[in-house]
Amino acid sequence: MADTFSSIPEVNYARLVDPATKSDELARLRDAIFVVGFLYLTNTGLEDTIQCTHERIHQLFDLPMEIKERCNMIRSPSFLGYTRLGAENTAAKTDLREQFDFGTPGQRSWSNEDPFWQRLEGDNQYPETPGAQTLVDEYINQIDQLAQSFVHLVAECLSLPKDVFDDFKGNMSRLKFVKYPKAPPKSQGVGPHKDSSGLFTFLSQDDTGGLQVLNKNGEWVDVPPVEGSLVINIQQGFEAITGGICAATTHRVIAPTSKIRYSIPFFLGVRLDLTLDQLQKSAAHIVKNIPTSDDRKKRAVDVPSEFLSPLYSCFGEAHLRNRILSHPDVGQRWYPELFTKYSQQRLE
Repeated sequence: MADTFSSIPEVNYARLVDPATKSDELARLRDAIFVVGFLYLTNTGLEDTIQCTHERIHQLFDLPMEIKERCNMIRSPSFLGYTRLGAENTAAKTDLREQFDFGTPGQRSWSNEDPFWQRLEGDNQYPETPGAQTLVDEYINQIDQLAQSFVHLVAECLSLPKDVFDDFKGNMSRLKFVKYPKAPPKSQGVGPHKDSSGLFTFLSQDDTGGLQVLNKNGEWVDVPPVEGSLVINIQQGFEAITGGICAATTHRVIAPTSKIRYSIPFFLGVRLDLTLDQLQKSAAHIVKNIPTSDDRKKRAVDVPSEFLSPLYSCFGEAHLRNRILSHPDVGQRWYPELFTKYSQQRLE
């Protein structure tokens, strides 16, 4: 097996859950996890939900600006709500995208006695238009059920008990509706990064293209749209839990030049309270029992993982750091001292 990749593998979910084909498909999933960190998941049963949601999200972006601004993320210490075009940064450069961020509904209220990073788990801000909340909550509910099943299958493909990662799941996952407007050639839709809010990302993209991932050789590999599929990738949380063996893959989006691009990423949450010390104890048996060798590890390239950095007290702080630097207006309003601290760290 090659130790890098030049294309993104496909894994058939229906075959993963069929006892007659499960073993062969788990082997495909295992190779995708070890070598690439990205895969297409097909035949999920969510094709109609995905199509219906894509048909409707443009209506939210077409709302008058004053309605969108009523749920601007600047109002939310949890970094939930609307982000206007050009208000987010990645890799210290401005992203050319407009978006709505949502979280798993029904989060408990936090208090001043809670750790500062606990404020990441908060209430949604929905656009004030009929059907918006239903659209968001139903999508989160359905994609979350698939995500929980997928994590069990990942455990099985790594020859671990299927529930081994359950204790690492967080209370709140996140969903984005994203719009990339037409832009000059080679513009940054979103810059090179590793997803930092959880365990796995489940992305539904339209037929525009522009997503790219970085392989071990430092080459950008296209992730062209596959109708009805979800693009799944490892996040920093899962990378940390597996001791870096299952590494997150750096990726980016090149802004479209001839048509608008819409995408819907769902980020399965990780426990925010986990510290590196706790992780080394609680996940030691996981790392020890993952059957791999040096030639099967996908080497991380380009972007370091904050979740593995001793600079941050726990996963929650590492995640908050990324939110603050990505959304500096929100960070300066709600976390001014941390904004200064993390900005200086980034420049060192």
